[in-house]
Amino acid sequence: MSGDDRATGGWRAGARVGLTLAVPTAALGVSFGAYAVLADWPPVAAIVMSTLVLSGSAQFAFITAVTGGAGLATGVGAGTLMNLRFLPMAAASARSLHGGRLRRAFEGQTVVDGSWVPAQRPDGTTDREKMFGATFVQWPAWILGTAVGAFLVPSAEFLTTWGLDAVFPCFFLLLLLESLRARPDHVRVAVLATAISGLAVLVVPIGLALLLSGAATLLTWPRARRLRG
Repeated sequence: MSGDDRATGGWRAGARVGLTLAVPTAALGVSFGAYAVLADWPPVAAIVMSTLVLSGSAQFAFITAVTGGAGLATGVGAGTLMNLRFLPMAAASARSLHGGRLRRAFEGQTVVDGSWVPAQRPDGTTDREKMFGATFVQWPAWILGTAVGAFLVPSAEFLTTWGLDAVFPCFFLLLLLESLRARPDHVRVAVLATAISGLAVLVVPIGLALLLSGAATLLTWPRARRLRG
Protein backbone atom coordinates (compact mmCIF):
# COMPACT_ATOMS: atom_id res chain seq x y z
CA MET A 1 0.00 0.00 0.00
CA SER A 2 1.41 3.38 -0.98
CA GLY A 3 1.65 6.43 1.24
CA ASP A 4 -1.24 8.07 -0.63
CA ASP A 5 -3.41 4.99 -0.07
CA ARG A 6 -2.67 5.03 3.65
CA ALA A 7 -3.48 8.73 3.85
CA THR A 8 -6.83 8.46 2.08
CA GLY A 9 -7.98 4.98 3.14
CA GLY A 10 -8.16 2.61 6.09
CA TRP A 11 -9.41 2.88 9.67
CA ARG A 12 -7.74 6.21 10.44
CA ALA A 13 -9.12 7.86 7.32
CA GLY A 14 -12.55 6.47 8.19
CA ALA A 15 -12.30 7.83 11.73
CA ARG A 16 -11.43 11.27 10.31
CA VAL A 17 -14.50 11.10 8.08
CA GLY A 18 -16.60 10.03 11.04
CA LEU A 19 -15.30 12.89 13.18
CA THR A 20 -16.12 15.34 10.39
CA LEU A 21 -19.69 14.03 10.28
CA ALA A 22 -20.09 13.50 14.04
CA VAL A 23 -21.42 17.00 14.75
CA PRO A 24 -24.10 17.03 12.00
CA THR A 25 -24.95 13.40 12.87
CA ALA A 26 -25.41 14.34 16.52
CA ALA A 27 -27.46 17.41 15.54
CA LEU A 28 -29.68 15.20 13.40
CA GLY A 29 -30.00 12.84 16.37
CA VAL A 30 -31.08 15.75 18.58
CA SER A 31 -33.77 16.57 16.03
CA PHE A 32 -34.99 12.96 15.93
CA GLY A 33 -34.97 12.52 19.71
CA ALA A 34 -36.98 15.69 20.21
CA TYR A 35 -39.36 14.82 17.39
CA ALA A 36 -39.99 11.37 18.86
CA VAL A 37 -40.71 12.67 22.36
CA LEU A 38 -42.93 15.45 21.01
CA ALA A 39 -44.85 12.64 19.28
CA ASP A 40 -45.42 11.10 22.74
CA TRP A 41 -42.67 8.47 22.52
CA PRO A 42 -40.83 7.62 25.75
CA PRO A 43 -37.24 8.93 25.58
CA VAL A 44 -35.85 5.42 26.14
CA ALA A 45 -37.81 4.10 23.14
CA ALA A 46 -36.28 6.77 20.89
CA ILE A 47 -32.77 5.94 22.12
CA VAL A 48 -33.27 2.20 21.63
CA MET A 49 -34.55 2.80 18.10
CA SER A 50 -31.51 4.90 17.22
CA THR A 51 -29.21 2.24 18.67
CA LEU A 52 -30.73 -0.59 16.65
CA VAL A 53 -31.83 1.10 13.42
CA LEU A 54 -29.18 3.80 12.84
CA SER A 55 -31.11 5.36 9.98
CA GLY A 56 -32.48 8.86 10.38
CA SER A 57 -34.64 8.77 7.26
CA ALA A 58 -36.34 5.48 8.20
CA GLN A 59 -36.84 6.55 11.81
CA PHE A 60 -38.39 9.89 10.87
CA ALA A 61 -40.59 8.17 8.28
CA PHE A 62 -41.77 5.59 10.80
CA ILE A 63 -42.71 8.09 13.49
CA THR A 64 -44.32 10.47 11.00
CA ALA A 65 -46.52 7.69 9.63
CA VAL A 66 -47.50 6.28 13.03
CA THR A 67 -48.24 9.60 14.69
CA GLY A 68 -50.18 10.68 11.62
CA GLY A 69 -52.63 7.87 12.25
CA ALA A 70 -51.45 5.60 9.44
CA GLY A 71 -50.89 2.65 11.74
CA LEU A 72 -47.94 0.46 12.70
CA ALA A 73 -47.87 -1.54 9.45
CA THR A 74 -47.78 1.62 7.36
CA GLY A 75 -45.03 3.02 9.57
CA VAL A 76 -42.92 -0.09 9.07
CA GLY A 77 -43.61 0.05 5.35
CA ALA A 78 -42.56 3.71 5.15
CA GLY A 79 -39.34 3.02 7.03
CA THR A 80 -38.62 0.00 4.85
CA LEU A 81 -39.10 2.02 1.67
CA MET A 82 -36.67 4.63 2.93
CA ASN A 83 -34.08 1.95 3.69
CA LEU A 84 -34.37 0.10 0.39
CA ARG A 85 -31.68 2.44 -0.92
CA PHE A 86 -29.20 0.39 1.11
CA LEU A 87 -29.76 -2.67 -1.11
CA PRO A 88 -27.83 -1.35 -4.14
CA MET A 89 -25.27 0.25 -1.81
CA ALA A 90 -24.67 -3.06 -0.04
CA ALA A 91 -24.61 -4.95 -3.35
CA ALA A 92 -21.95 -2.57 -4.67
CA SER A 93 -19.86 -3.16 -1.54
CA ALA A 94 -20.38 -6.93 -1.32
CA ARG A 95 -17.23 -7.92 -3.19
CA SER A 96 -15.13 -5.76 -0.84
CA LEU A 97 -16.38 -7.45 2.35
CA HIS A 98 -14.61 -10.42 3.94
CA GLY A 99 -15.53 -13.85 5.24
CA GLY A 100 -18.57 -16.08 4.91
CA ARG A 101 -22.20 -15.10 4.76
CA LEU A 102 -22.64 -14.31 8.45
CA ARG A 103 -19.49 -12.20 8.66
CA ARG A 104 -20.31 -10.38 5.44
CA ALA A 105 -23.84 -9.72 6.70
CA PHE A 106 -22.39 -8.31 9.92
CA GLU A 107 -19.90 -6.12 8.06
CA GLY A 108 -22.75 -4.95 5.81
CA GLN A 109 -24.42 -3.33 8.82
CA THR A 110 -21.82 -0.55 8.58
CA VAL A 111 -23.24 0.54 5.20
CA VAL A 112 -24.70 3.93 6.10
CA ASP A 113 -24.87 7.00 3.90
CA GLY A 114 -22.17 9.06 5.60
CA SER A 115 -19.72 6.15 5.61
CA TRP A 116 -20.45 4.48 2.30
CA VAL A 117 -20.05 7.58 0.10
CA PRO A 118 -16.47 8.50 1.12
CA ALA A 119 -15.44 4.83 1.14
CA GLN A 120 -16.08 4.40 -2.59
CA ARG A 121 -12.99 4.03 -4.79
CA PRO A 122 -12.78 5.19 -8.41
CA ASP A 123 -12.65 1.55 -9.58
CA GLY A 124 -16.06 0.84 -8.01
CA THR A 125 -14.80 -1.10 -4.99
CA THR A 126 -15.31 -0.10 -1.35
CA ASP A 127 -12.64 0.67 1.22
CA ARG A 128 -14.21 -1.52 3.92
CA GLU A 129 -11.92 -0.31 6.73
CA LYS A 130 -12.62 3.32 5.91
CA MET A 131 -16.35 2.57 5.94
CA PHE A 132 -16.03 0.75 9.28
CA GLY A 133 -14.06 3.58 10.89
CA ALA A 134 -16.54 6.22 9.74
CA THR A 135 -19.56 4.25 10.99
CA PHE A 136 -18.05 3.41 14.36
CA VAL A 137 -17.59 7.14 15.05
CA GLN A 138 -21.00 8.25 13.78
CA TRP A 139 -22.98 5.55 15.59
CA PRO A 140 -22.33 6.82 19.16
CA ALA A 141 -22.77 10.41 17.95
CA TRP A 142 -26.21 9.48 16.62
CA ILE A 143 -27.21 7.77 19.87
CA LEU A 144 -25.89 10.62 22.04
CA GLY A 145 -27.69 13.21 19.92
CA THR A 146 -30.93 11.25 20.21
CA ALA A 147 -30.57 11.13 23.99
CA VAL A 148 -29.94 14.87 24.20
CA GLY A 149 -32.95 15.63 22.02
CA ALA A 150 -35.20 13.19 23.86
CA PHE A 151 -34.37 14.46 27.34
CA LEU A 152 -33.41 18.10 26.91
CA VAL A 153 -35.17 19.73 23.92
CA PRO A 154 -38.18 21.53 25.39
CA SER A 155 -40.42 22.20 22.36
CA ALA A 156 -40.90 22.12 18.61
CA GLU A 157 -40.21 25.87 18.56
CA PHE A 158 -36.73 25.16 19.88
CA LEU A 159 -36.01 22.97 16.83
CA THR A 160 -37.03 25.64 14.33
CA THR A 161 -35.34 28.47 16.25
CA TRP A 162 -31.98 26.71 16.20
CA GLY A 163 -32.40 25.34 12.68
CA LEU A 164 -32.35 21.70 13.75
CA ASP A 165 -35.27 20.96 11.44
CA ALA A 166 -33.00 21.82 8.47
CA VAL A 167 -30.16 19.49 9.50
CA PHE A 168 -31.63 16.42 7.80
CA PRO A 169 -31.84 17.77 4.20
CA CYS A 170 -28.53 19.63 4.56
CA PHE A 171 -26.79 16.46 5.74
CA PHE A 172 -27.81 14.53 2.62
CA LEU A 173 -27.02 17.47 0.36
CA LEU A 174 -23.44 17.45 1.68
CA LEU A 175 -23.20 13.71 1.02
CA LEU A 176 -24.41 14.24 -2.54
CA LEU A 177 -21.85 17.00 -3.15
CA GLU A 178 -19.08 14.82 -1.70
CA SER A 179 -20.10 11.96 -3.98
CA LEU A 180 -20.14 14.21 -7.05
CA ARG A 181 -16.74 15.62 -6.14
CA ALA A 182 -15.30 12.12 -6.34
CA ARG A 183 -17.43 11.07 -9.34
CA PRO A 184 -18.26 14.18 -11.40
CA ASP A 185 -19.40 11.92 -14.24
CA HIS A 186 -22.49 11.13 -12.16
CA VAL A 187 -23.90 14.68 -12.26
CA ARG A 188 -26.54 13.59 -14.79
CA VAL A 189 -27.66 10.82 -12.44
CA ALA A 190 -27.97 13.26 -9.53
CA VAL A 191 -29.97 15.78 -11.57
CA LEU A 192 -32.35 13.13 -12.91
CA ALA A 193 -32.79 11.54 -9.46
CA THR A 194 -33.65 14.95 -8.01
CA ALA A 195 -36.20 15.59 -10.73
CA ILE A 196 -37.82 12.16 -10.34
CA SER A 197 -38.07 12.34 -6.55
CA GLY A 198 -39.23 15.97 -6.62
CA LEU A 199 -42.09 15.20 -8.99
CA ALA A 200 -42.95 11.83 -7.44
CA VAL A 201 -43.29 13.26 -3.93
CA LEU A 202 -46.26 15.28 -5.18
CA VAL A 203 -48.29 12.14 -5.86
CA VAL A 204 -46.78 9.23 -3.87
CA PRO A 205 -45.40 8.72 -0.33
CA ILE A 206 -41.91 10.06 0.33
CA GLY A 207 -40.37 6.61 0.75
CA LEU A 208 -41.67 5.48 -2.63
CA ALA A 209 -40.50 8.72 -4.23
CA LEU A 210 -37.00 8.08 -2.91
CA LEU A 211 -37.11 4.54 -4.23
CA LEU A 212 -38.23 5.73 -7.68
CA SER A 213 -35.36 8.21 -7.81
CA GLY A 214 -33.03 5.21 -7.94
CA ALA A 215 -34.20 4.68 -11.53
CA ALA A 216 -31.78 7.47 -12.46
CA THR A 217 -28.92 5.02 -11.98
CA LEU A 218 -30.01 3.36 -15.22
CA LEU A 219 -28.01 6.11 -16.93
CA THR A 220 -24.87 4.28 -15.77
CA TRP A 221 -26.00 0.93 -17.19
CA PRO A 222 -24.36 1.25 -20.65
CA ARG A 223 -21.01 2.16 -19.07
CA ALA A 224 -21.26 -0.70 -16.59
CA ARG A 225 -21.88 -3.14 -19.45
CA ARG A 226 -18.84 -1.81 -21.32
CA LEU A 227 -16.66 -2.26 -18.25
CA ARG A 228 -17.84 -5.84 -17.78
CA GLY A 229 -17.21 -6.52 -21.44
